[in-house]
Amino acid sequence: MQFGVSTFLWKSPFTSHSFDLVQKIKGMGFDIIEVAVEKQELIDWARLKELTKAYELQVTVSGAFGADRDISSDDPAIRENGLKYITDCIRIAQDMGSPVFGGPVYSAVGKTRFIGESQKKREWDWCVENLIKAGRVAGDCGVLVGVEPLNRFETDMINTADQALALVKDVASPNIKIQLDTFHCNIEEKSIPDTIRKIGKDLLCHIQANESDRGTPGTGNLDWTGIKQALTEIGYDKAIVIETFGEVSEEIARAASIWRPLANSSDQLAIEGLAFYKMMFS
Repeated sequence: MQFGVSTFLWKSPFTSHSFDLVQKIKGMGFDIIEVAVEKQELIDWARLKELTKAYELQVTVSGAFGADRDISSDDPAIRENGLKYITDCIRIAQDMGSPVFGGPVYSAVGKTRFIGESQKKREWDWCVENLIKAGRVAGDCGVLVGVEPLNRFETDMINTADQALALVKDVASPNIKIQLDTFHCNIEEKSIPDTIRKIGKDLLCHIQANESDRGTPGTGNLDWTGIKQALTEIGYDKAIVIETFGEVSEEIARAASIWRPLANSSDQLAIEGLAFYKMMFS
């Protein structure tokens, strides 16, 4: 296993002024820095690539999906912008050596409504159409796109692994797979270990192993032993990443409903979370 941590734990948005995190994350003992791409133009990607290579840190890339990046929107211009953002991030992932680009690629975070079946069908079809296009780009770039289910309070579209599996089946691209965040799974799934088994090695491309309250891994109520057993059974050998939020921006606070500190400090959460990962998964 390779263990990583998201830049979200310290900075939102992550910018060129945040590059001291590379040395910090390496010094803590992580294998991977997961770069959250909120505003790609604020990051000197060439310099970041040099730094991560110098510190021998691998990179994974995650997305941030606001209302203007919604590939299932009623507005064609927003759908187009969302697809452009996804394809831009796929190309960034390729250049940075990230095997994956993941997140709630299907919609905007915070888009929660009660809508009729006909509207659901339209939005689903728009999403599939755009993910087929994104899948072609991902195939050309050698990158996997991870469809991440979110909990019911953050999206009304893909809450469960079953819904993600249905979407991936309709898209039918070898480069569109599923990533899991155990925080969301803890709300929506009956059993996280059974969910991992259901998705299986071929489709599970990335895991953000977050605690039940988004705090330090190992301090909440998740069935970590069951999760470890399921990952071992399917032969998962990719990244396990902490993705939670320390220095919370107004946009992140609204999207993730984080109104209080999740640990004494971001550094403490990272250090203790990594120690738990190594104890549990190594």
